[in-house]
Amino acid sequence: MTTGCFVVGAAETARLGRIPDQSVLELNVEAGLRALTDAGLRTTDIDGIAGAYSPHQVAHALGVQPRWVDTTNVGGCSFMAHVRHASAALRAGYADAVLITHGESNRSRVGVPPRPRDPASLTGQFEEPYGARAPYTKFTLPALRYMHEHGLTERDLAEVVVAQRHWAHRNSRAGRRTRMTVEEVLAAPVLAWPFRIPQVCMVTDGGGALVLIRAGDARVGQRARAVEVLGTGEATESPMVAYLPNAGVSGAARRAAADAFAEADLRHGDIDHVMNYDAFAHLPWIGLESMGFFGPGAAARFISEGGTAPGGPLPLNTNGGGLAYTHTGMYGMFALTESARQVRGEADADIGPVGTSLALGFGGMFTAAGVTILGRPR
Repeated sequence: MTTGCFVVGAAETARLGRIPDQSVLELNVEAGLRALTDAGLRTTDIDGIAGAYSPHQVAHALGVQPRWVDTTNVGGCSFMAHVRHASAALRAGYADAVLITHGESNRSRVGVPPRPRDPASLTGQFEEPYGARAPYTKFTLPALRYMHEHGLTERDLAEVVVAQRHWAHRNSRAGRRTRMTVEEVLAAPVLAWPFRIPQVCMVTDGGGALVLIRAGDARVGQRARAVEVLGTGEATESPMVAYLPNAGVSGAARRAAADAFAEADLRHGDIDHVMNYDAFAHLPWIGLESMGFFGPGAAARFISEGGTAPGGPLPLNTNGGGLAYTHTGMYGMFALTESARQVRGEADADIGPVGTSLALGFGGMFTAAGVTILGRPR
């Protein structure tokens, strides 16, 4: 069983990094138009729209008149959730063609107001008063706990950067293309221990978009570059670090992956390529293990031994990831577009024939997770 839906358009904004002359709305609109061009469709073909940023404004700006709308915003994995919801809507006949857009101006802050604090929320009451606000003040604890439990060192954490910089070096659009050695990573300034600057994601502007249509639509057969949505999953987790059952495991990723694998009728060994959300360098460890690719502590050793780098058996974050490609704040869209590129054989750092690609997104810290498995049409 699969979702019965296809990605027929996948694109990003022409620029990534610093884009001071475009608002968040403009970034969403540009990404949407580029994805429609990639799909060979017009705005009048779209009757469903989704996005974490005001899809009704995006629809109006594009001239789309939707009969199905998804405004889900659970952070960086929102777009995996959108793919899942859009697939269900397409199967149910609520829409015939869905556009999912993303755009953020987190570097240039064009028209972006200060993020409001909610002192009545759980985090506002029990974490923020004690200094746990910025992401790097929260992600440190799970990383340190994981490293302590499995006897890992700062050198092991540096190896994640080394592996992903190999991929970024091959990607003409990557924001951090320079290769690094373990020693160079360890010599970089500490932002929040154990994280040094190369181990923390970039802060960029940019956007991306996807176009989905259902199986059986005649337009699928006309597109040799169509990518099938094989399986999807989504789940949520505690919004507070202190209430995580295990700080080194994402229960949300575990549940989301289980649903995605079941829907796709695939096993871990069937996956050719993985995009794992990496706002911080330890997240590939947590993600791969939470999804069941490795047992406790084994993902770190696998990465250190070159298992995810070019030539390794499980290519990971081949665009360079949030650590080296781009990270607008909600990175999940870029994981999905790279998965689509790899399946199509169009990625800058092409790894050869890819039958299946899995993209894992995280929201908040481990507040939420989404998993999407894409592949060649069956």
